[in-house]
Amino acid sequence: MIDLEKLSLDELKKLQKDVANEIKNFKDREKKKALAEVEAFARERGLNPADLSDLVKRRTRKPAKPKYANPDDPAQTWTGRGRRPRWLEEALAKGKSLDDLAI
Repeated sequence: MIDLEKLSLDELKKLQKDVANEIKNFKDREKKKALAEVEAFARERGLNPADLSDLVKRRTRKPAKPKYANPDDPAQTWTGRGRRPRWLEEALAKGKSLDDLAI
């Protein structure tokens, strides 16, 4: 067991870096092991492992349509997703509601 209290700051930082590297290496080894198992599983069933990648689809989100517009500059819009734009916050502070700004 390592007595951490006896290590210098430089030694602790090196140890931290070494541990982070080992964690990354461990995860990489586990991924390779899992991939090898999936490939073997596919081959046992007469499938080409490369063909399986066609089944994995990335989920993509469609661009959202704007729901709110700046009454002073209609080109400035907001979809209702993410952080509220400054113009919307200012309009709300002046007493407007989201319904007032809806497109």
